[in-house]
Amino acid sequence: MKYIIIGGVAGGATTAARIRREDEKGEIILFERGEFISYANCGLPYYIGGKIKNREDLLVQSVTGFSNRYDVDIRTFSEILSIDPSSKSVTVKNRTTGKIYNESYDKMLLSPGAEPFRPQVPGIDDPRILTLRNIPDTDRIKERISSQTIKKVVIAGGGFIGLEMAENLRHSGLDVTIIEMAPQVMAPLDPVMASIVHHELLSNGVRLLLNEAVSAFETIDETLKVILKSGKEVPADIVIWSIGVKPETSLAQKAGLKIGPTGGISVNEYLQTSDDNIYATGDAIEVINPVTGQPAVIPLAGPANKQARIAADNMVHGNISKYKGTIGTGIAKVFKLTAATTGANERTLERFGIQYLTSITHSGSHAGYYPGSEPLSVKILYAPVTGKLLGGQIVGYDGVDKRIDTIATIIGIGGSIHDLTEIEHAYAPPYSSAKDPVNMAGFVADNIIKGKMKVVTWEEADNFNPESDFLLDVRSNQECRHGMISGAVNIPLEDIRFRLDEIPSDKRIIVYCAVGMRGYLAYRILSQNGFSEVFNLSGGYKSYFYAKTDQNNRLS
Repeated sequence: MKYIIIGGVAGGATTAARIRREDEKGEIILFERGEFISYANCGLPYYIGGKIKNREDLLVQSVTGFSNRYDVDIRTFSEILSIDPSSKSVTVKNRTTGKIYNESYDKMLLSPGAEPFRPQVPGIDDPRILTLRNIPDTDRIKERISSQTIKKVVIAGGGFIGLEMAENLRHSGLDVTIIEMAPQVMAPLDPVMASIVHHELLSNGVRLLLNEAVSAFETIDETLKVILKSGKEVPADIVIWSIGVKPETSLAQKAGLKIGPTGGISVNEYLQTSDDNIYATGDAIEVINPVTGQPAVIPLAGPANKQARIAADNMVHGNISKYKGTIGTGIAKVFKLTAATTGANERTLERFGIQYLTSITHSGSHAGYYPGSEPLSVKILYAPVTGKLLGGQIVGYDGVDKRIDTIATIIGIGGSIHDLTEIEHAYAPPYSSAKDPVNMAGFVADNIIKGKMKVVTWEEADNFNPESDFLLDVRSNQECRHGMISGAVNIPLEDIRFRLDEIPSDKRIIVYCAVGMRGYLAYRILSQNGFSEVFNLSGGYKSYFYAKTDQNNRLS
C-alpha cells in the first residue's frame, strides 16, 4: 500500500506515524510545502515573548529524526500543485529546484491546515503587517520586535492568538493595542464572561478598542498608521494581523472534492472525503458539533491529533473507526487570568434555535480558609427541561483547566447538569472545596430547573423598571458603600425577615448579593412569605460590576 500525506504538523505528521505503527511494509510519502514538518505552533507566541527561550524547543521532530524513526519519505519544500482522483496521482513542485513531477498513491490524507484571513484592505501588503501561523512567521516577528526601534504594536483581532500575543508583547515591554470588530474579545465566551477578560487586559496596560474595524493602512513619514472605520487613527511600528483563519481548501476544490457549507472540506464519520481514497484531518475540515448537530470548522490541535489517529486506522484497515465530532474545548492564558470554553455559547444556540437556560456562579479555586484561594467564575448553558449540558465557560486564576475538562467530559457523553452535581472530585483544602465549583454550578442549575429559583441577567437588572420592579440589595451596609446598582434598596439578608413590610408585594422583586448565594437565601425567604414574583440576579453584583464597568470603559 502506498500512502501520500499532504501537510505535516498535528494532522499530517501524526497520521504518518500512526500508519507506520499499523503498516510496517507500506510506502509513506509526506509532502510539506515549507521546511518544518512537526512543530509546536501553539507555543509560538510564548517563544516570541521570551517565555520559551530556545527556538529548537518548538521543533517536536526534525525531518531526519522523524524519517529515521518511522521510515517515512519526507519531502519538504514540496508544493502539491494538483490532485487527480481519477488516476490517483498528484502533481508536485520542488520549490528548491523548480522540478515538477507526478506521484501516485493508493490512499491519501489531506491535512493542509488553515490560512490567516487577509481581506483586501488598502495597504495590507506593507511588510510591517505580519501574521502568525508557522515558524517562518515567528522568526519574522521575533526579528522585528528585537529591534530597539519597535515600541508600538497593534494587534488586529482579539481571538486566542491575539490575546496570547498581547500578553507576550506586553511582557517584552511594548505598547500594545488590540483592535476588535466585535463588542468583545474571545468570541467563544459570552459577553458577561468576556468582560472579565477585558478587565484583565486593561489592568495590564493593553489598550482595547472594541466595535472597531480596520479600513486601511497608511505610511506617513515612515510611521505606519492603522485607519479605523470610525475615523480613528492608531500609530504602529508593526501590526499583528490576527482576525481569524479559514480552511485551506484550494487543492480539494480543484480536485472536485466536496466542500461543506461552512467552507471546510466535507468528511464523513470516518474522516473520508467525497472520494473514497482521500481522507482529511485538521483545521481544513468541517466536523459535526455534537451539541448542535450542525457542521462547524473548529481549528484546534487536540481534535486534529485525534482525527489523525482515526484517519490512519481507516486508511490502513478500512473504515473501522469513527470520529464523533468536536465540541470546541479551548483555553487561553491572558496574563494571570485563564479563560476556557467548551460546547456552545449563547450566540450559537440562538443561531440554531436551540432553547437553553444559563446560570453563573462565582466560587473559590479551593477552600477559602486555606491560603491562596483565587476567584473562579463559571457559566453553564443547559436545556430547560432535561438539563442536558450544552456549554460551559470558566474564567479565573487557578484550577480553570481541570474544571473545564470536567464540564467538557459531561458534554461529550451527552450528560446533564445533574451529572455535575454528582461529580466525585479529589478534595483537599489546597486543591478544591468539599463542594467543588463544578458541583456548585450544577446545584444552582438544578434549583433553577426545579423551580426553586428564578433568575435574571445583569442586563435585566440594569434595565429594571422602578414602576413595576423593586431592586433589592441584600449585602451588608459596608459592602454597599463600595458600590450598588443604581436605584437598588439595601436590606441586609439578616434583616429581611424583620423588614418584609418595606418590600412591595405588587412588584417584581429582583434580589442580588455579591455572587448569588445570599440572593438565593433571600429569594427563599421571600417566596415563602407571600412574594410570588421574585428573581435572583445570576452571578450577583460581581457579574454586574464586570459587565457594566467594562461597558462604560472599554473604548477609553
